[in-house]
Amino acid sequence: MRRITVWLLSTVAALVLLFSYKTSTMGVGGESSAIAAGADGNAGTGSSTTGTDTGPAGTSTGTGSSGTGAGRYDGSVAQTRWGPVQVRITVSGGKITDVTALQVPDGNHRDQQINDYAVPILRQSALAAQSADIDTVSGATVTSDGYRESLQAAIDAAHL
Repeated sequence: MRRITVWLLSTVAALVLLFSYKTSTMGVGGESSAIAAGADGNAGTGSSTTGTDTGPAGTSTGTGSSGTGAGRYDGSVAQTRWGPVQVRITVSGGKITDVTALQVPDGNHRDQQINDYAVPILRQSALAAQSADIDTVSGATVTSDGYRESLQAAIDAAHL
């Protein structure tokens, strides 16, 4: 009888510990991703301080002459399941010379980890492809889809 009581109490204690274990990586929300925050620590808002005008779809008209397509162009904000994604491209000589993530999902620590890994890969792919025809980063499917959508809008705004 004593053995059954000890076994029963051990089983109950193990189940209580198992069900009370927190598996979520959800943070308090006080942390911010290095990708989503700018140099001053503020996340991108879609507005530009580089002398570009924001159009109705959230895209910039760019700077420089319209014939060369030089300037910076903001893609539209792609609303994904985990949060907004927006990119800005820099164009010079008709080529994409830089891609910057203005907004990426950063609602919890796991989002930040995923995007800290995926965004540099997406950036390199976009620069190499010179288009939005880039591969999805494994483990960051939603962010990759939003990145491609915003990147295509920025490319369209640049008329490339």
